[in-house]
Amino acid sequence: MNPSSSGSASSAPRVFAIANQKGGVGKTTTAINLATALAAVGEKVLLIDLDPQGNASTGLGVPRNDRTPGAYEFLVGLTALDQAIRETQIPGLSIMPANVQLAGAEIELIDLERREHRLTDALHAEGNNARERWDTILVDCPPSLGLVTLNALVAVDAVLVPLQAEFLALEGIGALRNTVDRVRKALNPQLHITGVVLTMVDRRMTLSQQVEADVRGHFGELVFGTTIPRNVRIAEAPSHGLPVIIYDNACAGAQAYILLASEFIRRRRTAADAALQPPVPLPEPS
Repeated sequence: MNPSSSGSASSAPRVFAIANQKGGVGKTTTAINLATALAAVGEKVLLIDLDPQGNASTGLGVPRNDRTPGAYEFLVGLTALDQAIRETQIPGLSIMPANVQLAGAEIELIDLERREHRLTDALHAEGNNARERWDTILVDCPPSLGLVTLNALVAVDAVLVPLQAEFLALEGIGALRNTVDRVRKALNPQLHITGVVLTMVDRRMTLSQQVEADVRGHFGELVFGTTIPRNVRIAEAPSHGLPVIIYDNACAGAQAYILLASEFIRRRRTAADAALQPPVPLPEPS
């Protein structure tokens, strides 16, 4: 059965931003491998590449000469959804690629109406109906907290945060958490951080162990039990236009992302079941 076709899953968050304002933390690698793993278990998945560097597009094998129209044109209202997406070599997984023009979107968005809602409006426009067409939508955000990332945070249900196991990790996530809080209060009341994924973990290093302990102590159950190790095959895979779980399914990095996807699905089902529980009745006045 398609995981999201059950009654409980329909109430779970289905649109996720994968975000961290710090670059080089495994954000895009997490996006493409999580998307691939979800598609592998039968979900229809759309990955929106909002990073001007286009690394998610490269990692899923989209040639640079086939990225227009893409996320930039969709965001500023120059193209419809169907023209902006590409089917990947992975069954069930589609991508909206990023091209170099997306780098100028931060400036262009300033003068547009509903500038923080451009992505939301486009996904819900008549004829697009993105939530009805895909079981899960993942948005790979740029490593910044500008207007493009803000559009993603307004459009999604929840944020997944990849966090590198390094000394300044906790300091970096604070800015993102503050941004999520502000967006929830002003623009998107349902927005929340759904989880933190520790990446580039090397348990042979004392520092990596200490950072992991600090992050788990600070965020508790918000941190996924699965961690992503440092792994050379993860680094090699994008140059072949493949997610690591396709490039080398047996390597430690691929196995970690498969476990992460399983944990992600379990958490989403738990959230859906909790949402379906009847509210606890208030006590009768005495």
